[in-house]
Amino acid sequence: MKKKIVVLLLVLMGLSTMAIAKKRTIVFAVDATWPPMEFVNQHKQIVGYSIDYMTAAAKEAGFIPVFKNVAWDGIFAGLAGGNYDAICSSVSITKERKKAMDFSIPYYKVRQALVVRKTSNAKSLSDLKGKKVGAQIGTTGYFAIQKVSGVIAKSYDEIGLAMQDLANGNLDGVVCDDPVAANYARQKKGFKDKLKIASIIETGEAEYYGIAVKKGNKEVLDLINKGIKAVKEKGIEKKLIKKWIK
Repeated sequence: MKKKIVVLLLVLMGLSTMAIAKKRTIVFAVDATWPPMEFVNQHKQIVGYSIDYMTAAAKEAGFIPVFKNVAWDGIFAGLAGGNYDAICSSVSITKERKKAMDFSIPYYKVRQALVVRKTSNAKSLSDLKGKKVGAQIGTTGYFAIQKVSGVIAKSYDEIGLAMQDLANGNLDGVVCDDPVAANYARQKKGFKDKLKIASIIETGEAEYYGIAVKKGNKEVLDLINKGIKAVKEKGIEKKLIKKWIK
């Protein structure tokens, strides 16, 4: 009897080991300069809403997530080159981007916000014609600035640098995703006393974040989608929004 129990335990341990071994590791590129969505904390760890979301999705779908800090200006080229499996970095799903990569189902709805100094009377981008407005290069915020005639668009490698220039008086406005705008204008030390959100910019269509994967990578996309669906259905998403955003 004891021998049978030992054999059974060995079989179960073997099956458990095989199950762990079969777990797919998915490497996510992250431009960790976009608080509260993804950023580096005081312990040099990559944290934020998107990171917690994808960690939860991984648990639900049965894959292992690895997050790799990558600069935004080369993040899409790295995906195309196979340097990682996916991008988890507040990437807005756009028609143009969908031509070059595939996207997961959306995991967050976002809007563009105009941040100005508290002394400014500007209420919209059109109020800043002839003025310099900054945004992170290659973002939907930067594209929004370029659409307004007369506004001088200035690009930055990181949104924090744009916010610093705004606080210092070197810019007249910054456009970025609304949770990031709220983080700087309402919470971040050194900025919240100087900055405010002037308005939400209506782009004419709903904007959503998605996880980007290389065209045709169905295996990775299916796993990510499975995890995102579970996070939504089990109410985990609401808890993460409450933790990081509201």
